[in-house]
Amino acid sequence: MFDVSHMGQIRWHGKDRADFLEKVVVGDIKGLVPNSGLLSLITNADGGIIDDTVIVNAGDHIHMVVNGACKHGDMKHFQEQLDDFGGDVTMEYLEDTMQLLAIQGQGAAAAMAKLLPDGFDLVNMGFMTGVDTTLMGIEGCRITRCGYTGEDGFEISMPAESTEAIASKILEDPTVKPTGLGARDSLRLEAGLCLYGNDLDGTTTPTMGVLGWTMGGPKSRRRLEGGFVGAEHVLTPEGKFKKVSKKRVGIIGMKAPARDHTEIYDAKFRPSLKVPI
Repeated sequence: MFDVSHMGQIRWHGKDRADFLEKVVVGDIKGLVPNSGLLSLITNADGGIIDDTVIVNAGDHIHMVVNGACKHGDMKHFQEQLDDFGGDVTMEYLEDTMQLLAIQGQGAAAAMAKLLPDGFDLVNMGFMTGVDTTLMGIEGCRITRCGYTGEDGFEISMPAESTEAIASKILEDPTVKPTGLGARDSLRLEAGLCLYGNDLDGTTTPTMGVLGWTMGGPKSRRRLEGGFVGAEHVLTPEGKFKKVSKKRVGIIGMKAPARDHTEIYDAKFRPSLKVPI
């Protein structure tokens, strides 16, 4: 179990919320059916990545989670775009009213089932879907089947005043261990997942980061329409990726891990694979 409460949680309201979000992120927000989500990228005027974010269509609003170190800069950027937008959309920053825990690993579903209401269909809950629910009978909670380790897992949003009770209940399960974010960092790199500020920054475009898939396939609406901030630096008018001078790659097999922030790669020893990457 990871405490990821430092991350920023935002709710977007208003009939034009999806239109606005498609201006500030690269993903197909209008295509999200209720309770479905995706990983997307927030871009600047040069097409560089300001942050990566998980976005879920919660029905009457859109729920967004952004990185803790970036959240205030993200919201400043969002407000600047809102000032020019003119449509019906409002940003609700949940600040410290909601907290976030993540349960990751092969036993995550079994551990979650002990907190959920009777009859909750966890078996058929798909990856990158999220729903409002109760946990231990506590109202106002939300779970999303996602995570950042490459394993099955869930991110749990809950009222701040109930976080300690829910976390304590989760840890009553002998298979669940409290784990630091350094461990998550090693696992996410094994899975080829990016860490903002380490593998991505404001000078890295989606193509450089090998994250063009977040815009969809070659004939997808977002690739063809663009429309997000900085799209002209990422896409041609035909929806093709513009050529770039560098790309993120993964290298495995060195005898020893290289230091972080080398010119070519970010390398650490991987405890699961037992090799440097």
